[in-house]
Amino acid sequence: MSSRILLNIGYGNFVVAARVVSIVSPQSAPMKRLREDASSRNKLIDATQGRRTRSIIVMDSDHVILSAINPDTVAARFLDEGPLGGSDE
Repeated sequence: MSSRILLNIGYGNFVVAARVVSIVSPQSAPMKRLREDASSRNKLIDATQGRRTRSIIVMDSDHVILSAINPDTVAARFLDEGPLGGSDE
Protein backbone atom coordinates (compact mmCIF):
# COMPACT_ATOMS: atom_id res chain seq x y z
CA MET A 1 0.00 0.00 0.00
CA SER A 2 1.32 3.44 -0.90
CA SER A 3 1.70 6.09 1.79
CA ARG A 4 -0.63 9.06 1.61
CA ILE A 5 0.27 12.50 2.88
CA LEU A 6 -2.52 14.10 4.86
CA LEU A 7 -3.17 17.84 4.91
CA ASN A 8 -4.41 19.30 8.20
CA ILE A 9 -7.39 21.53 7.40
CA GLY A 10 -7.97 22.41 11.05
CA TYR A 11 -9.47 21.16 14.27
CA GLY A 12 -8.62 17.49 13.79
CA ASN A 13 -9.74 17.28 10.15
CA PHE A 14 -7.46 15.99 7.39
CA VAL A 15 -7.67 15.43 3.62
CA VAL A 16 -5.38 13.55 1.25
CA ALA A 17 -3.01 16.24 -0.05
CA ALA A 18 -2.58 14.66 -3.49
CA ARG A 19 -6.31 15.05 -4.20
CA VAL A 20 -6.50 18.81 -3.54
CA VAL A 21 -7.21 20.85 -6.68
CA SER A 22 -7.51 24.33 -5.17
CA ILE A 23 -7.71 26.29 -1.92
CA VAL A 24 -9.80 29.45 -2.24
CA SER A 25 -11.39 32.21 -0.17
CA PRO A 26 -15.20 31.90 0.24
CA GLN A 27 -16.18 35.59 -0.06
CA SER A 28 -16.70 35.95 -3.81
CA ALA A 29 -20.01 35.27 -5.51
CA PRO A 30 -18.62 32.43 -7.68
CA MET A 31 -17.35 30.64 -4.57
CA LYS A 32 -20.74 31.03 -2.90
CA ARG A 33 -22.36 29.50 -6.01
CA LEU A 34 -19.80 26.68 -5.94
CA ARG A 35 -20.69 25.99 -2.32
CA GLU A 36 -24.45 25.98 -3.05
CA ASP A 37 -24.00 23.75 -6.11
CA ALA A 38 -21.91 21.25 -4.15
CA SER A 39 -24.53 21.20 -1.41
CA SER A 40 -27.33 20.46 -3.90
CA ARG A 41 -25.25 17.58 -5.35
CA ASN A 42 -24.44 16.19 -1.86
CA LYS A 43 -20.73 16.88 -2.45
CA LEU A 44 -20.28 19.47 0.31
CA ILE A 45 -18.28 18.56 3.44
CA ASP A 46 -18.39 21.02 6.33
CA ALA A 47 -15.19 20.67 8.38
CA THR A 48 -15.56 24.00 10.19
CA GLN A 49 -16.66 22.48 13.53
CA GLY A 50 -19.31 25.23 13.79
CA ARG A 51 -16.85 28.05 13.16
CA ARG A 52 -16.88 30.65 10.37
CA THR A 53 -15.85 29.35 6.93
CA ARG A 54 -12.53 30.92 5.96
CA SER A 55 -11.45 28.68 3.08
CA ILE A 56 -12.95 26.35 0.52
CA ILE A 57 -10.96 23.33 -0.62
CA VAL A 58 -11.88 21.76 -3.96
CA MET A 59 -10.95 18.11 -4.40
CA ASP A 60 -10.37 16.09 -7.58
CA SER A 61 -13.41 13.94 -6.70
CA ASP A 62 -15.60 17.07 -7.15
CA HIS A 63 -16.11 17.37 -3.39
CA VAL A 64 -16.04 20.84 -1.84
CA ILE A 65 -14.72 21.07 1.72
CA LEU A 66 -15.31 24.04 4.02
CA SER A 67 -12.54 24.85 6.50
CA ALA A 68 -12.30 27.35 9.37
CA ILE A 69 -8.59 27.92 8.62
CA ASN A 70 -7.41 30.82 6.42
CA PRO A 71 -6.49 29.88 2.82
CA ASP A 72 -2.92 31.17 3.32
CA THR A 73 -2.46 28.90 6.34
CA VAL A 74 -3.85 25.85 4.53
CA ALA A 75 -1.64 26.60 1.50
CA ALA A 76 1.44 26.98 3.71
CA ARG A 77 0.68 23.62 5.33
CA PHE A 78 0.21 22.11 1.88
CA LEU A 79 3.56 23.42 0.61
CA ASP A 80 5.86 23.47 3.63
CA GLU A 81 4.74 21.24 6.47
CA GLY A 82 5.31 17.57 7.19
CA PRO A 83 2.83 14.74 6.62
CA LEU A 84 0.31 15.97 9.22
CA GLY A 85 0.44 19.63 8.18
CA GLY A 86 1.18 21.27 11.51
CA SER A 87 -0.98 22.11 14.49
CA ASP A 88 -4.45 23.63 14.83
CA GLU A 89 -4.95 27.35 15.28
